[in-house]
Parts: sequence; structure tokens; C-alpha cells
Amino acid sequence: MCLVFYYMDKVKVTRSFQVTIPREVREALGIRVGDYLRVYLDDKGRIVMEKISASRRTLRAGKLLTPEEIDELVAKGLGESVAGGGD
Repeated sequence: MCLVFYYMDKVKVTRSFQVTIPREVREALGIRVGDYLRVYLDDKGRIVMEKISASRRTLRAGKLLTPEEIDELVAKGLGESVAGGGD
């Protein structure tokens, strides 16, 4: 069963195949500019969009890193991104 909390009778698909997510839905999910959504078709032929939670680690301010540590972190982040685990 799928519960619908916010309903808008229609949104327009633009020339670039973009749609606007209603404000109430954006606010409820905390969607902001730059966030990523996973988009797929469900088994009933519906388009589903899910907010992707940020799984990136952040560094604490003031921690000194060596150039080697920076290179390692960049390489790991790029690997996660290519594998679909990041942006």
C-alpha cells in the first residue's frame, strides 16, 4: 500500500523534460538545491523519486592532513562516485 501525504493534481513537463517538485513535498523531505534524487519506475509503471541521503563523511575543522591523506580521500570519494555510492 502506498500512502499519499501530499497531492498535486498535475505538474508540467518542460521542454527539457524537467518537472517542479511541489513546495510542500520539498519542505517535508528537506530537499534543497544540489541534492540528488533516485528516479525509477515501479512495478505499476509509476515514476518514483527518492531523496538520496548523503553518505559522505565530513572532516572536522582544524584537522591537519598530509598531502598523501588528501590524495587517498579524493581517490576514495571518486571511486564511490563512479560506483554509484556518491553524487
